[in-house]
Amino acid sequence: MAKRNASMSVAGLAVPVRIWAQRFAFLALLALAFALMLLSKAETGALQQARVVIVDSVAPVLSVLSRPVEAGQNVSRSVKSFFIVHAENDRLRQENDRLLRWMQTARQLEVENATLRAQLEYVPESAPRAVTARVIADTGGAFYHSLLINAGARHFVQRGQAVVSQAGVVGRVAEVGDRSARVLLLTDLNSRIPAIVESTGDRVIVTGNNTNWPSVTYLASNSPVSVGDRVVTSGHGGVFPPGLPIGMISEASESRIVLQPTVEIARLSEARILDYGVEGILPPPEQVPAVGTTQ
Repeated sequence: MAKRNASMSVAGLAVPVRIWAQRFAFLALLALAFALMLLSKAETGALQQARVVIVDSVAPVLSVLSRPVEAGQNVSRSVKSFFIVHAENDRLRQENDRLLRWMQTARQLEVENATLRAQLEYVPESAPRAVTARVIADTGGAFYHSLLINAGARHFVQRGQAVVSQAGVVGRVAEVGDRSARVLLLTDLNSRIPAIVESTGDRVIVTGNNTNWPSVTYLASNSPVSVGDRVVTSGHGGVFPPGLPIGMISEASESRIVLQPTVEIARLSEARILDYGVEGILPPPEQVPAVGTTQ
C-alpha cells in the first residue's frame, strides 16, 4: 500500500513538471537562439573555425553516404545508355542499308551517264579555281546587304566571281581590294541570280529585296510551284555552276513568291570564292557608262 502511494505521489509531481517544461521550452529555445546570435557577432572567427571543423568532420560521412546514390545513378545511366545505343544501332543499320542501295544506284547511273556522254561527244565543264576566305565583317545596312572577306586581288579574287558556302549560294564579289573583298549577298536589292525550280523545271530569277527572304520573279503564272520546292542555280551566265542550292520556297501566292535561303547569313564564318574564268559579267566601275550617256 505504501509503495502504491509513493508511485502515485511521483506521478503527481511529474505532471506539473512536464506542463512547465512545455510552457517554457519555446522561451528557452528563443533565448538560446538569441545567445547564439550574440556569440556569432562577438566571436566571428571562432564560430567560423568551428564551422569549418564540423564540416571537415562530417564531409567523409557525407561522402560515404553519397556513394550508394551515385552508384544507383550510374546504374540508371548505364541502363538508359544501353537502350539508347541499341536503338541507335538499329537506326544506323537501316540507314546503312539505304545508303548501300543508293550507292549501287549511283554507280549504275554513273556508268550510264558516262556512256551517254561518250555517245554524244559531251564536252565536260572545267572545274573552277576556288579560294576559301574568312568573313571578317558584316558591312551591310538598311539599304544594302554585303559581307567583307579576307581575300582579295593577291588571292586571284575578281569582281563578279561566285561566292558559296557548304549550304549553298551566298552571293557574288562586288568590290576587290588587295587583301579583302566585299561580297554582295543574294538578299541585296541589286542581286539577280538565274535559277531553276527543281520540281517543275521552270527558269526563274532570284531577286534580292533587302530582306532576309528574296523573291522569285519571272515565273510563269500557270506554274504549279508550292511551298517547300527547292530552287537551285541554273548555270546561265557562267557565274554560278548549275545545281547549287539557293533556298526553299516559303510562300507561294498569286501576288508573290518568297524564298527562304539555305545559307544562314548571320552565322556565316567562312565563304568559298569560285573562279570560272568568265570575264565581262561585271565590268570595272570606271567602264560602266553614266546614266544618260551613250557609248
